[in-house]
Amino acid sequence: MHGLGNDFVVIDARSEAVEMTGPRAHAIADRRTGIGCDQLILLEPSDSTDVRMRIFNADGGEVEACGNATRCVATLLGKAARIETKGGILETRPQDSSATVLLNPPAFDWEFIPLAMPMDTMDMPVGWDELERPMAVNVGNPHVIFFVPDTDAVDLEQLGPTIETDPLFPERINVNVATIVDPQNIRLRVWERGVGLTLACGTGACATAVAAIRSGRAQSPVTVHLPGGDLRIGWREGDPIEMEGPATHVFTGEANWSKFG
Repeated sequence: MHGLGNDFVVIDARSEAVEMTGPRAHAIADRRTGIGCDQLILLEPSDSTDVRMRIFNADGGEVEACGNATRCVATLLGKAARIETKGGILETRPQDSSATVLLNPPAFDWEFIPLAMPMDTMDMPVGWDELERPMAVNVGNPHVIFFVPDTDAVDLEQLGPTIETDPLFPERINVNVATIVDPQNIRLRVWERGVGLTLACGTGACATAVAAIRSGRAQSPVTVHLPGGDLRIGWREGDPIEMEGPATHVFTGEANWSKFG
């Protein structure tokens, strides 16, 4: 499945358990010798919600949240549902080939990002080359957002991994570069932690929209334009984040997971 080109191998392990490890997820995600994906999604039974969703990045690391994957799972379930993740419980509503996801209210305090030291996450006094003074938001996973005149002019392929692995971010970080088109439209590119450059990042769009609304750069709801397509984000201070966008089923198959290590 994919959400705006951000693609996933989704394994339904609700009725039959599948053992998943970081190395196995990494092998499955390999685009040459595996199946190929940005993230591997494992669906398991949950004691408290409709389903438990585990998320493994292409490098094998297990992470807390993925907005595009959540929309895909919502359409796969085919009904309004509550989904358990490491980043909290998410509510979803499918609509044909799209879905709406309610993410938990964002966190802004430095220790919740987390950062290695206290600082103002509304205006961080740090920089990497031309990318300076970002904002930081945790929307289930951690993001920094740089507002720039032209997102396409930033060499994100070079700066992304440098920022992602900076000691300032003990759990690494997702890197967003955004350009405000007008109060209702934002252009965005994302370097995703453990993945790299992506066509779309749902939580990145949410974090960027929240940062833009909170700093007075944009007004809710806002459309975030990513290389893979558009997402509509709504948010008000203290409320959950509402994200709406497409989710696409590509194919269904079977595999012997033990062949991947």
